[in-house]
Amino acid sequence: MIICYINRLLENFMAKAEVIQNNQVVSMHYTLKDIDGNVIDTSDGQEPLTYLHGAGNIINGLETALVGKAVGDTLTVTVEPKDGYGDASPELVQKVDKKMFEGVEELEAGMVFQVQGDDGQSQRISVKEVGAEDVTVDGNHPLAGMTLKFDVGIVALREASETELEHGHAH
Repeated sequence: MIICYINRLLENFMAKAEVIQNNQVVSMHYTLKDIDGNVIDTSDGQEPLTYLHGAGNIINGLETALVGKAVGDTLTVTVEPKDGYGDASPELVQKVDKKMFEGVEELEAGMVFQVQGDDGQSQRISVKEVGAEDVTVDGNHPLAGMTLKFDVGIVALREASETELEHGHAH
C-alpha cells in the first residue's frame, strides 16, 4: 500500500516536471507568420529559442498556449494583438522636423533608429515617409496590431537554476 502511494507521488512529480510550467527553461523551434501565411521569423536552421517560462520573456499569448505542453509536442498558436504586441497606437505616428536626422546621408522610408524617449528609455522608431521638410516616424512595435500565427515544436525542457530565476531569463 505504501509503495503504491509513493509510486503515485513519484509519477505525479515526474508528470509535472515533464510539462511546461513557470520557472522552467523551455527550448523550442518556431516559425512566426502573419495572418496571410507570410513568414516573419523562424528558428529553422538555427538554434532553438530558449526562454524562462513565466518570466515574460515571450509574448503572453504564446506563453499561455505553451503551458502543459511537453518535449516533442508541436502546435499552432494564433495570437491576437491584445495578447501579442498590442494594437497600433496612432499617437505613436508623428511628423518630426527633418533636421532631427541631421548627419544621416540617405534618409528613406523603412529605416529604423534607436532614440531616447522623454522618459529616458530607449525606443525604436521606423521611418514611414520622408518629405521635403519633415519625416513621418512610427514608434509602434513592427508587429503591433497584427494577428500572429506561431508553429512551435518543443525540443527541451528543464528546471531553471537559482541564477536564472534571480536574473529572470535563461542562461
